[in-house]
Amino acid sequence: MPLTDLPLSARPREKLLAQGAKALSDAELLAIFLRTGVPGMNAIELAEHLLDINSTLHDLFNASEQEFCAQKGLGAAKYVQLQAVLELSRRYMLEQCKREALFNSPQAVYDYLTIQLRGLQQEVFMVLYLDSQNQLIKDEVLFYGTINAASVYPREVVKAALRNNAAALILAHNHPSGVAEPSQADKLITTKLQQALALVDINVLDHIIVGGENCVSFAERGLI
Repeated sequence: MPLTDLPLSARPREKLLAQGAKALSDAELLAIFLRTGVPGMNAIELAEHLLDINSTLHDLFNASEQEFCAQKGLGAAKYVQLQAVLELSRRYMLEQCKREALFNSPQAVYDYLTIQLRGLQQEVFMVLYLDSQNQLIKDEVLFYGTINAASVYPREVVKAALRNNAAALILAHNHPSGVAEPSQADKLITTKLQQALALVDINVLDHIIVGGENCVSFAERGLI
C-alpha cells in the first residue's frame, strides 16, 4: 500500500510533526530516511524488511559500503547520506560535551563514546582531555589494536595530556567482540596510567569500555 493511502496519523513524517521523533518506531524513522520504497514495498515496509535482515539499526548503520549497497532499496547515494547523518550526530554530541562538565552527565559521556567507538572492527584506545572544570578540551585516539598486542604506552599518554594542558582524563576503548567486561590487561594498564599521570598531578576520572550493547565504567565498578 502506498504511504499516501495511509491515514495522515500513520504516515511517518506527519506523525513526527504531530507527536515528535520519539513517538516513531525504528522502522518509521528509517522510512523517513529512505523517503521512498521499492516496487511492492512502501518505505515503511522496506524499512521493516531491512531491519529484519540486519536485526538492529546498529547492524545496518555499521555495515560496510559494499554490504550496505547490496541490500534492497539502498545504494551509494543512501550510503553517503547515512554517513553524513552519522557524522553530524557525532559532531553534535561533541559540541554538547564541550558545553558541559562531563562528569555532571555520565550519560553524555556514554552516548558520545558509543557514537565514536561502537561498531569499529579494530580496537582503539581513546583519551578525553578535560580541563579543571571537567569540560572537554579534545578527544584523541592514541593507540590502535588490542591492548595486549598494541601496547598502550603510559609515557605517550602523559606527553599527550601535558601537550593538551589537561587537568584530568577519561580513558576509553572498545571491545570489537561486543563484550564490554574489562580484562586483566584492561585493569593493569589502567593502574599503570593512573600511577604515571599522578606524577604530573593529572587525575584519571574513569576508564570506559564500549561493547556491542553497553558500556562499562571503571569508576562505577569501583576500579578507579
